[in-house]
Amino acid sequence: MKKNQLGTSDLYVSELGFGCMSLSDDHLSNSALIDEAVAHGINFFDTADLYQFGFNEESVGKAVKGHRDKIILASKGGNEWGEGIDGWRWNPDKNYIKHALKQSLQRLNVDYLDLYQLHGGTIDDPIDEVIEAFEDLSQEGTIRYYGISSIRPNVIKQFAEKSNIVSVMMQYSLLDRRPEEWFPLFDKHGISIIARGPVAKGLLTDNFERKLTEDGYLAYSENELKELLPELRNLAGHERMSLQQTALRYIMDQPAVGTALTGASQVSQLKENVKSTNTPALSEELTSNLKKMTKLAQYDKHR
Repeated sequence: MKKNQLGTSDLYVSELGFGCMSLSDDHLSNSALIDEAVAHGINFFDTADLYQFGFNEESVGKAVKGHRDKIILASKGGNEWGEGIDGWRWNPDKNYIKHALKQSLQRLNVDYLDLYQLHGGTIDDPIDEVIEAFEDLSQEGTIRYYGISSIRPNVIKQFAEKSNIVSVMMQYSLLDRRPEEWFPLFDKHGISIIARGPVAKGLLTDNFERKLTEDGYLAYSENELKELLPELRNLAGHERMSLQQTALRYIMDQPAVGTALTGASQVSQLKENVKSTNTPALSEELTSNLKKMTKLAQYDKHR
């Protein structure tokens, strides 16, 4: 599978990554899925301490034990839970971030993370202290590189300009092309996008009818989707591709994207995702048509 350099780091990630949030509460089935992903050339695995309140990291740790030298392991922190906390809360404190990383390493049963990401962030956070925490962890050798997971413009700008982040995880798909306005900034600072949600909760698959709801999707109403999605599926069909292959290929073709994260709860889903990596880059004409048919919205500039 093709691999891309992640930002300015020496990490080369598979163009299709594995989002571990989709994993189940069964260690054996999770290990089987991750084994299959590695066998198909996927080397980037992303989890977070908040997923299943730590269980996800524990399960991923068991699954990657025999693959550690072949994979790039990423997790996220900044959300605190535990005794005296109702659910979970955001905590960007420097000491807490360091503590959270150590807890993640224990659950994953590893000595270091290849990529550690701030799992959120607001403009009211002590961003300089957050950056200090990540830099300290880098110096300690417990993380190789760091990034953020955010869709907040003002947070992204500050980290891009002040820190050494190598990646920004953002929701990005044909139905949510907002990250494209950030391409020039990311190119300037040598930052890659880790694209989550590239098939828009299943709307960008040939079985999109089952995923349609009266709420629509972001800037699209249900009626707009009922008109647009069949047109996208037909366009993909003319190129002898499924809508899912086309949607994934569109994201992976963008130079700003390091990896497109997809989840899977069954091997069949994983194999369907992998098919997109065996598809050539989309033609300029097809890419142009896809852009014309979809909206290029923008993020809320006040966030």
